[in-house]
Amino acid sequence: MSDLKTPQVSSVEQGRREETDLTLRDAFRYYYLAIIWSVLISLATVMESYDMQLIGSFFAFPQFQEKYGVPLEDGGYSIPAKWQMALKLIVLIGLMAGTFMNGWACERFGARKVMMVSLAALTGFVTITFMASSVEVLFVGELLCSIPWGFFAAATPSYAAEICPLPLRGYLTTFVNLCWVMGRLLATGVLTATLDIESQWSYRIPFALQWVLPLPLFLVAWFAPESPWWLVRKGRVEEAEASLKRTISAPKGVIDTGAVIAMMQNTIQVERDMQIGGSYRECFQGTNRRRSEIAMVSWGCQLLPGWAIQNYITYFFSLAGLSSADSFKVTLGTISLAFIGTSLSWILQTHFGRCTIYLTGLVTMLPPMLIIGFLGVAPESSAIHWTQCALLMVWFFCYGCTIGPIPYAIAAEVSASNLRIKTIALGRGTYYILSVVNSVVAPYMLNPTEGNLKGKAAFPAAFFTLLLIVWTFYRLPETKGLTTETLDHLFHERVPARRFEVEKERFQ
Repeated sequence: MSDLKTPQVSSVEQGRREETDLTLRDAFRYYYLAIIWSVLISLATVMESYDMQLIGSFFAFPQFQEKYGVPLEDGGYSIPAKWQMALKLIVLIGLMAGTFMNGWACERFGARKVMMVSLAALTGFVTITFMASSVEVLFVGELLCSIPWGFFAAATPSYAAEICPLPLRGYLTTFVNLCWVMGRLLATGVLTATLDIESQWSYRIPFALQWVLPLPLFLVAWFAPESPWWLVRKGRVEEAEASLKRTISAPKGVIDTGAVIAMMQNTIQVERDMQIGGSYRECFQGTNRRRSEIAMVSWGCQLLPGWAIQNYITYFFSLAGLSSADSFKVTLGTISLAFIGTSLSWILQTHFGRCTIYLTGLVTMLPPMLIIGFLGVAPESSAIHWTQCALLMVWFFCYGCTIGPIPYAIAAEVSASNLRIKTIALGRGTYYILSVVNSVVAPYMLNPTEGNLKGKAAFPAAFFTLLLIVWTFYRLPETKGLTTETLDHLFHERVPARRFEVEKERFQ
């Protein structure tokens, strides 16, 4: 790697002003090309949530059961419980592996090349799931497909964070969450349309539709500009400036790209002077340990406030007494609320900071979850079941506006530039690790032959919410509007989270 040349101080100061003085309106005007590239790259996340929705829903498809299940005494078919669990867990394990491997691959080869290789590999792996002749082959296909999805899950928010200017960072990183929601909505629509097909095409068509996106997205990645931050870290300064210019549409002289690059060089050099390296081990050393904790808890632990309920909402509704049809309708409603919530989070980000939104979300989500739990103790009735469902819808709306999308921005901003890709991978990887645990624990908590907790399953979720409220108040700093260099100094000086707003002036 080439050594970074020390930029002129005046250029560095000018670059800082280019970042901090840029208004949101001007950011949209001058960087709309960066927005377009980021949005297009982020669409790869659609494929992750699309298939995760498919595989769980297929267990109820008669045609899928007949192909991959075992015969029952009544003449029907069923997927054995061990294979249902295996297919769900292997996807999460593959996602976890892909996410952590992305932290190394993107830093070594760049996001564009990693995305192109992942998309090409996925095109071949989908063939395995589409043609699977047995549940064992399907298992292998799901594992192989989930590894590229893991690359997408970590590469897209890091690319969004590094291709856009500071005022747009929160909006474009949380757009990745919107793509995840879009994948679930798309899968639900496809499943609804194919459920009544009385042949193997009822499940093969949804698998085949995964071939639609890879080729267009491969071309997008081929033509997209590389991250200027990554090019500067590699010492390829001239290429970094050329890449930066491809994201800007401002009139000549409005934005000094040389000064912006000088600011990036200075930030990276400051981090090297602070002995901030680029390995996973560095993420858990010195003050980087605190930054990794923030990413891993804020993003990875967003699963805890809905523990055992959030990812099993249809099952929870059916156990609460709703019919299968009503459960499906309510589940579809929650996905729609997540879409609306993520869109509303952009309005909230315009007026409030990340910490404020995250903490407010947790505080707002606690009462509905507690009430759901206490209603589970009361004698069962139709009114109670519907009240629980209504409260859970309110909970999902609060989640969709706050702790659902905001961690994407927090993880991207809280990390050092040298460790951004790996810190994002740690945050998302933690989410998948907890998802594996949740996939094992939740059925035992909810199943009528096991824990049979029904509404009482909300009590552990409420307890975890309370713990996260305490953690957020004392450990989550406000990162909105702060440059990477300013955050480097604040963490290096070990400034407490509650004093970031006060102390930031010293380093800006």
